[in-house]
Amino acid sequence: MAPGPRHRRPEGVRGRRSRPRQPPPDREYVVVEGDHYRFDIWKDDRDTTGGGDRQRTESKGMVQNGTTLEMHDAETWTLSYEMYVPSSLHGTSKFTHIFPTKTPSANDGPWVTLDRARGGGKETLAARAYADSGSPNIAATDLAALRDRWITIAWTFTPGAKGKASCVIRAGTGPGAPVAAQGSMSGVKIPGEGGYVRPKWGIYRSVESAPSGILDTYLLLRNYTAARK
Repeated sequence: MAPGPRHRRPEGVRGRRSRPRQPPPDREYVVVEGDHYRFDIWKDDRDTTGGGDRQRTESKGMVQNGTTLEMHDAETWTLSYEMYVPSSLHGTSKFTHIFPTKTPSANDGPWVTLDRARGGGKETLAARAYADSGSPNIAATDLAALRDRWITIAWTFTPGAKGKASCVIRAGTGPGAPVAAQGSMSGVKIPGEGGYVRPKWGIYRSVESAPSGILDTYLLLRNYTAARK
């Protein structure tokens, strides 16, 4: 099958703020800056879910020419984008997803994620089979060398109850950028559940980690592409 269309914009934006902690009116959460999207989040933000233990600023899904692109079971999709992660966005001992996948029809997931994590005295950037037992890493690398620079993330997904996911993390942009980590895993839980699997981008994190890791911060994203094989 010929490659499908390239992704141009998201289905929507999520940034639900709980009362009484409505954000000041001068805060903007998802904006276009030049050639990229900027996702901002403040340490005192709280999401309406989770009883006050989390926060989020995210975009969801993929749209091309007014049509939603849907990743269904047994289809194989490739997704790629460039990402700038500042040093103020820390890896945390609780969850910090900067790319989760979910099933919107049942609001299930996250299935496969890209996380900033902390453990064993270091911070990592990790593609994870998050819904599988133990949330094993598909590909992971030390975060130190990837801070404050543009990097490239490339995924391949075949959704299903026992699907497949692979990830390549490049320490830079362009085809010649060095590979920082790569990996592939079969039997991954990433089901469409009769609907489709939807990717999300941005910052979704627990605020129950050490306060030193929960700072006002942001994430930059550009050059999204998606294609069905």
